[in-house]
Amino acid sequence: MSRVGKHPVTVPSGVEAAVVGKRITAKGKLGELVYETTDEVTVTLEDKKIVVKPVGGTKQARAMWGTARARIQNMITGVSVGFSRELEINGVGYRAAIQGNTLNLQLGFSHDVNYPIPKGITVKCEKPTSILISGADKQQVGQMAAEIRAHRPPEPYKGKGVKYIEETIVRKEGKKK
Repeated sequence: MSRVGKHPVTVPSGVEAAVVGKRITAKGKLGELVYETTDEVTVTLEDKKIVVKPVGGTKQARAMWGTARARIQNMITGVSVGFSRELEINGVGYRAAIQGNTLNLQLGFSHDVNYPIPKGITVKCEKPTSILISGADKQQVGQMAAEIRAHRPPEPYKGKGVKYIEETIVRKEGKKK
């Protein structure tokens, strides 16, 4: 049985939430997000709380109960506070810069990597070796960070590459003479 799904999602002040059938919308200072649930769960809005309940006792319904509740919680948090991921670039000559609506990455290839910044996401490069990605949609922020990291993941010998700020790289010993 879901332990996450049991707890209702509290809607904070400054956020408007609406439930119409299977469609949940949340509107706040950082934008508007929409989530559509499956047939296995029912969602109701009761005095500033969103309650998710399973429709049956099936394993799929119980799984979707916790998933739907977590997705709704992430929507509410996203439109009120937002989500962010920070990336760090290590390596000689490796750097990042924003040019218009494109993130320009120099990662040691013979060419620059130009990554288009999607709508609803803000990217900041205070230093040429750090990238801050923020936005309302948790999935979109995490996906963009993962795609940027995938261009040059950190290698274990010198630690060169793009890594998350909280990530630790387990170093390997080099060749012995």
